[in-house]
Amino acid sequence: MKNTVRKEIEKAFIELDNQEGWGSANPGAFDVSHPREEKFGDFSTNLAMIMASRLKKKPRDLAELLTAILRKNDLFETVEVAGPGFINFRLRPVRWARELGRVFREKESFGRVEIGKGEKVMVEFVSANPTGPLHIGHGRGAAVGDALASILRWAGYDVVREYYTNDVGLQMDNLGRSTLLRARELAGEILAEEPAYKGEYMKDVARAFMEKHGPDILSAPEAEALAIARDFAAENIMEGIRKDLADFNVHFDIWYSEKTLHESGSVEKLIDMMLEQERIYEKDGALWLKTDEQGDEKDRVVRRANGVTTYLAADIAYHKTKLDRNFSTLVNIWGADHHGYVPRMKAVISALGGDPDKLVVRLVQLVSLKKGGQTYAMSTREGVFTTLREIMDEVGADAVRYFFLMRSSDSQMEFDVELAKSQSSENPVFYVQYAHARCSSIFRQAEEKGVATPDFQHVNPELLTGEGELRLIRKLMELPEIVEVAASSFQPHHLTQYMYEVAGLFHHFYKHNRVVGEDEALSAARLSLVMATQMILKNGLGILGINAPDKM
Repeated sequence: MKNTVRKEIEKAFIELDNQEGWGSANPGAFDVSHPREEKFGDFSTNLAMIMASRLKKKPRDLAELLTAILRKNDLFETVEVAGPGFINFRLRPVRWARELGRVFREKESFGRVEIGKGEKVMVEFVSANPTGPLHIGHGRGAAVGDALASILRWAGYDVVREYYTNDVGLQMDNLGRSTLLRARELAGEILAEEPAYKGEYMKDVARAFMEKHGPDILSAPEAEALAIARDFAAENIMEGIRKDLADFNVHFDIWYSEKTLHESGSVEKLIDMMLEQERIYEKDGALWLKTDEQGDEKDRVVRRANGVTTYLAADIAYHKTKLDRNFSTLVNIWGADHHGYVPRMKAVISALGGDPDKLVVRLVQLVSLKKGGQTYAMSTREGVFTTLREIMDEVGADAVRYFFLMRSSDSQMEFDVELAKSQSSENPVFYVQYAHARCSSIFRQAEEKGVATPDFQHVNPELLTGEGELRLIRKLMELPEIVEVAASSFQPHHLTQYMYEVAGLFHHFYKHNRVVGEDEALSAARLSLVMATQMILKNGLGILGINAPDKM
C-alpha cells in the first residue's frame, strides 16, 4: 500500500507540474512513512519540503497545491497539510479492507519483496571455536544470523549460510593437551598442571576419548597422543555444536574449515602474492599487512618473526575465498568483543582489491542470564557458563530464539528464565504464539457451529469498517514493508517487534468483536480477517524460525 500511495503522490506532482508549467517532471526521491501517532493518518510524505527549494516555493504553499489535487483521488479519505509542509493521508476504510485480498492471493508468500534481485549474499555466523559447547552468547548470534539469512531470502537475495571453524592454532593444541590431562586424571593420575580448558564438559570429552582409544594412548609418544587427542576433541565438540544448532532450528549450507586453508597452501600463497603486490612488507623479521593506510589503527602482523602465521593471516585467506565466490555482500555476525576487528577486516577487503562496503558486520552483545534472582557470567576457558543446550532444555527453543531476537543485536539483553517459561501475556513469545493458536480455536468453534471457512472471493470486505478491524488490517499489510526494512538494515528485531504488534492488535480485536454471530455476511468477513491474521503470524514466525502452534 505504501508503494501505491507513493505512485499516486508522483502522479499528483506530475499533474501539478504540468498545470503550473514548471518543467520539473521528475519529483525525485522523497519519503512516504507512517506518522508517529495514528491521529495524523495512515501515511505522511515530505515531498513538498524536498521539492520546495528546487521550485523556489515555500514548502507549505507547495504542499497546499499538491493537497488540492490529491483530495480528488478516491484512494484517500482525508489529505491534510501539517507543520512546515508535511502532507498526511488517511485512506478510505474500504480500500484497506480490499487489501486483504492480497494476503489470500499470495498466502504463504505474502511478505516477500524483491529488493535483492537475486544478488548473492553470504551470512557467516556463530563460527564458535570447537573448544567447548555453545553458550547462550553463541545462541544469540545463531538466532540473529539465521533469522537475518531468512529475511534476506524473503527480500529476494540468494543467500548462503556459512560456519567458519577455527580448527588450528594454539587454542587447538591447548584443547588436545586439556583432553590428555583429563584422560590421565580419569586413569587415576594426580594432575601436575591445570588444563587450559577447565569445564566439566572436558571430562566428558576425555571419557569418550578413552573409550575410543583405550589406556594405551596415554603411553604413546607425546606429540602423537597430542595430535590424536586434539583431533578427537575438536570433532567430538563440533558434533555437539551441530546437534545443538539443529535442535535450535539453525542449519548451514557450508561448514568451512580453517585447517583446509593451511593444508591447501592458500595462506602461504596469499602472503606471497601480497608481498609481490607490496601490500605486505617485512619489518623486524615479521611480515606486516598494510592496513593503516586502509583505515585501521595500525599495520598488522600476518607472520611472526618465528615463522608462525597469525589468526589474521588465515582470516585474510578466508575472506579471499568469499570474494572469489562472487558474493555481492558479505555479512559477518560477530560477538561484541570483535568491535576492534571491524575496521581491520574492512581494510583487509580493500587490500584484497574488494569494496570494503561489501562487508557488513553486525555485532551481538553478550547475554546476561537472570534465574532465581541471580545473574550468571560466562567464561568458556574457566568453564563457567550456561550452555545453549541447558537453556533450550529449560524453556524451549522457540522462547530462546524469540527472546534473542526481540531487540537490536548490538543492545545488551537480560534473559529472564522465569518470564520465558511463563504462560501469560507477559511472556512475548507466548503472547504471539497464542494469537496463532487462538485463530485456530476460532475456526474450530466456527466449525462446531456449522459455519464454513469463507472463501475471500465471496466475502464482502467492506463490512470490516470497525476501528479495531481497520487497525489490524493496516498492521497486517505492513509485513512486506517490515521485511524490506529488516533486510535493508540487517536487523531481524524489526520483524520480531512487528509480530508482537500484530498479536496485540489481534487480541484486542478478538476481545471487542464477536467473530461468529447471527449476521452471516459479517461473520464471514471477520473470519476472513482471522484467517489473514493467522497466515501472517505463521509467515512471520516461520521467517524467524519459530513454530506457529495450533493449540496451546
